[in-house]
Amino acid sequence: MDFTDVKTLEMILVFILIGGALYFYATEKLALEVTSLAVICALMVVFHLLPVPGPDGKNLLSAKSLLTGFANPAMLTVLALLILGEGLNRTGALDSAAKLVNAVSQGRPIAAIGLTLLMVCSVSAVLNNIPVVVLFIPIMQALAVRSDRPSGRYMMPLSFAAILGGMTTLVGSSTNLLVSSAMIELGEPGFSFFSFTVPGLVVAAVGMVYVVFILPKLLPERASKIEASQREAKQFKAQITVRHHGKLDGMTPSAGFFPELNNITVLSVESEGEVRLPPYDEIPLQPDDVLIVAATRDRLLQFHKENPGAITPDIMMRSGLARMIDADAPWKSGAQSVAEVMVTPASRMVGRTLDTIGFRYRHDCVVLGVERRSRMARTRPTEIPLEPGDILLIQGRRSDIEALRGSQEVVLMEWSAEDLPQPHHAKRAGAIFLATIAAAATGLLPTEVATLTGAAAMVICGAMTAEEAIRAIDHKIILLIAAALALGAAMQASGGASFLAQGLVYVLGGTSPAIVLSGFFLLTAILANVLSTKATAVLFTPIAVAVSHTINVPAEAFAVAVVFAANCSFASPVGYQTNLLVMAPGGYKFKDFLKAGAPLLILCWLAFSLFAPFWFDL
Repeated sequence: MDFTDVKTLEMILVFILIGGALYFYATEKLALEVTSLAVICALMVVFHLLPVPGPDGKNLLSAKSLLTGFANPAMLTVLALLILGEGLNRTGALDSAAKLVNAVSQGRPIAAIGLTLLMVCSVSAVLNNIPVVVLFIPIMQALAVRSDRPSGRYMMPLSFAAILGGMTTLVGSSTNLLVSSAMIELGEPGFSFFSFTVPGLVVAAVGMVYVVFILPKLLPERASKIEASQREAKQFKAQITVRHHGKLDGMTPSAGFFPELNNITVLSVESEGEVRLPPYDEIPLQPDDVLIVAATRDRLLQFHKENPGAITPDIMMRSGLARMIDADAPWKSGAQSVAEVMVTPASRMVGRTLDTIGFRYRHDCVVLGVERRSRMARTRPTEIPLEPGDILLIQGRRSDIEALRGSQEVVLMEWSAEDLPQPHHAKRAGAIFLATIAAAATGLLPTEVATLTGAAAMVICGAMTAEEAIRAIDHKIILLIAAALALGAAMQASGGASFLAQGLVYVLGGTSPAIVLSGFFLLTAILANVLSTKATAVLFTPIAVAVSHTINVPAEAFAVAVVFAANCSFASPVGYQTNLLVMAPGGYKFKDFLKAGAPLLILCWLAFSLFAPFWFDL
C-alpha cells in the first residue's frame, strides 16, 4: 500500500473517522448528536480538501452529497413512522391487542413477551420490518406496564425479532429485494419468494431462542429519568366512584379484598352514608359507591385510562351548579395531560380542603390524587385539609398545566408532565395507520409518501396536535441516520469497504469454500453495523458473485450470505432503522446494543456457518 497515494490517504482518514465515531458512540463521552454532527463536519472538511472525482470529474463526496442524508427518503420515512406510532400510542388504539396477548399468556410476563415476539417474527416474514416494529412498540409498552417491568426489557428484543423474521422470505426486508435485483443485474438468477426460507428459519430459530430467553437478562433496567423511579415509589390517595354499568358495578369482594383491583389498595368504601373498612364483607358494589384507594401514579393512570372519569372526584356533591359547570369542563375535553404540583408553605390552600378551594375552577385542572409523607385518614382526599409539601396529581390541558408555573400556591414539577391517551380518537388513528401500511405494502404509494401522508392525517384528524407530533421526533435519530449515510457513502467512494472485502478473499483464498463463506459472512455482518444494511447489501453483492466465481462455487450461497449478514445489524443502533425506532422508547445507550447485540450476531454467524455447507453442498 502506497501511503503517499491520495486514494490511500482518503481511505485511512475514513477508517480513522469510523473508529473515532464508534469510540464516542460506545463511551458517550460526547452526546450522540454531537458525535454525529462532528462526523459529518469532519467528512465535509476532509473531502473538500481531498476530493474524490467521479466519471464526470465532479467530487463524489462534496458537502451536498454528504448532507443528502438529511433529505433521504429513509430518514423521512423513519420520522413519519415515529409520528404514526406516537399517534397510536396517544389514542390507546392498540390496548386491545395488548389485552389479548396478556389474556392468552394468562398474565405471565415471560409467556406474554415470548408470544408477542414470535408474532412479530412471523409477521415480519411477509411485511416490511419498520411498520411491524412501529405497530408493536405501543403493545410492548402496554405489556411492560401490565407486567410491572421497564420498557427497556422489551424494546430491543422487538427490533431483533423483526429483523430475524425478515430474513426468511424475499419480501421480509427491502435488503433482500436489493440483493436479488443486484444478482439479476450481474447476470445471475434472482431469488424466488422462498429461495432462502429454510436456512433463514434455521438462523432465525437460533436467534429467537437468544432473544426470548437470554437477551432480556442482558438489558439494563434503566428509567429514562431519575424522577421516574421516585414517581413509582410514591403512593397517591384517590377516590374511585362506581359508575352505572362500569367495571366496578356489581363487583363483589373475595376473602375480604378486591382481587380485580391489582396493585390498588382499597382503604375504605363509602356506601349510602356508611363507611366500611377492610376486610370487606361479600357485599357487591353499587353505583355511586366511593372507594378510597392508594396506588402509584402509573397504576392510577392505567386504571384511569381503562375507566375514564372513574377517579375524577365529585366535589360539592349537593351543588347542582357544580355539576352544570363540570359538564363542559376543560379537563373533560380535548388533549389531556397529567402532572404533579407541590403545595407551597405560603399557599392559601394550606388548611383548606379541595371541596372548598375550587382548584379546578380557578386553574381548569382537576386533582386526581394526593400524596403526603405522613399518614392520612381513611376519608375522601377532597375532604382532607391540605398541608405544605402535599403533592397533588392533576389533570388538564397542557397549556393550563404550564400556566401553573407562575402560581404562588403550588410548584409545578416540570419532569412529571405526561400526555394522556385520547381513546375517542382510537378508531380513526387505527384506520389511518392501517391505510398507510396497506398503501405502502401494496405499492399503491411509495413508502415515504404513504408514511408522510399518514403522519399528516394523524394531526389533521385530531389524534394528536402539531406540537405533539414535533415532540415525537427524536433529534438524535435524525443526526444518527445522517451520519451513518454519510459514512456509508465515504466508505464506498474511498474504496475502504472493497479493500476490506478483497483483503479477506486474499487471506482466506487457499482454504475450503465453507471457511471462505463463513469469513465473508462475518466481515459483511460487521460492516452492516457501521454502514446501513442497504449500503452493505448493494456493496457486497458484486463482491459475493466475484468471490464465488473465483473459488468455483454457486453464487447463490454467497448471495444468501449477503442477505443474512446485511440483516445482522444487532450490535449498533445505526445499522438498521428498527434499532433507531426502539432506542428512545427503550431508553438505550449505544453501548447497550454492542453488549446485547454482538452475541446475537455471533450466534447467527455460527448457525449459518454450520448449516450453509450442508445446505449448499460446499
